[in-house]
Amino acid sequence: MSQRKSVLCFGDSLTWGWIPAVEGAPTLRYPFEQRWTGAMARELGDAFDIIEEGLSARTTSADDPNDDRLNGSRYLPAALASHLPLDLVVMMLGTNDTKPFYNRTPYDIAYGMAKLVGQVLSCAGGVGTPYPAPKCLVVAPPPLNAMPHPYFQGMFGGAHEKSNALGKQYKDMANFMKVDFLDAGDVITTDGCDGIHFTARNNLELGKAIAAKVKIVMERDKEIAA
Repeated sequence: MSQRKSVLCFGDSLTWGWIPAVEGAPTLRYPFEQRWTGAMARELGDAFDIIEEGLSARTTSADDPNDDRLNGSRYLPAALASHLPLDLVVMMLGTNDTKPFYNRTPYDIAYGMAKLVGQVLSCAGGVGTPYPAPKCLVVAPPPLNAMPHPYFQGMFGGAHEKSNALGKQYKDMANFMKVDFLDAGDVITTDGCDGIHFTARNNLELGKAIAAKVKIVMERDKEIAA
């Protein structure tokens, strides 16, 4: 009997499952089967265990001035050690890094993602274990869309151009660090009514696309091992 594969999905509200609302917040969470992680799990089948680590407003490596929980690079090492053994880590972050108060260029944001990639690739051993480091798949989030709520407009002022540039910057970074890459903007647009988050349809389509990429990564590794 073949061993089940473990995939950790590390992200922000797009991974957590934020249901977009015109009024912004508060909101609720899509049920698992309507999140992209759930759609991916359905496509991959029983041979895979999907572990969700999504947190709304999470950044790659920037410190939020109002919330100490949101720097992804501060939390990821513990999450990796907690969930080992892992076969693959899928990371989709960067949307929140485009907020003007972080003052980050698209390259800066990709550099923040590179820090997370390095944490994944160097996490072998965990705490008192011999497990190897998992593979890594970087997913660039799709560009932002028009935002009807004025508070979101201020929160993401000037961020649309940055979000449009993330796909290329992430692709170049992933190529440099020799990890797999998928541009979500090639699969979906951000169709949620708030201009930031996903519709159920977006989640379904993205989950299927990421599942297809995961299958390619896993099959390629099998061929290399053989």
